[in-house]
Amino acid sequence: MLAKVFPIKLKDGMQAKAEAVVREFAPKGPAVEEGTLSFRVYRDSTQPDYLLFVEHFADQAAYDAHTSSAAYRELIAGEFAGLIVEFVEIDHELLVAH
Repeated sequence: MLAKVFPIKLKDGMQAKAEAVVREFAPKGPAVEEGTLSFRVYRDSTQPDYLLFVEHFADQAAYDAHTSSAAYRELIAGEFAGLIVEFVEIDHELLVAH
């Protein structure tokens, strides 16, 4: 399993717009992708204009399929990308789960 974590700083005042794009994307992309095991996006009530993406994929091929989908290109690489200041991509491998 491949886990991806993305802390994302949004441009000032873009929280609501970014959340709307993510809500539109989830059913069109991750929800219908066989290898996307989970797609979760968190907000921090103490930190405005910030989102944390936590995603789990069956493997690298599943992640590659996710990021090459039409929905991803339109909504995440397209609309969402224009709303961010910066993001960090952190890969994790599952060690323990229960």
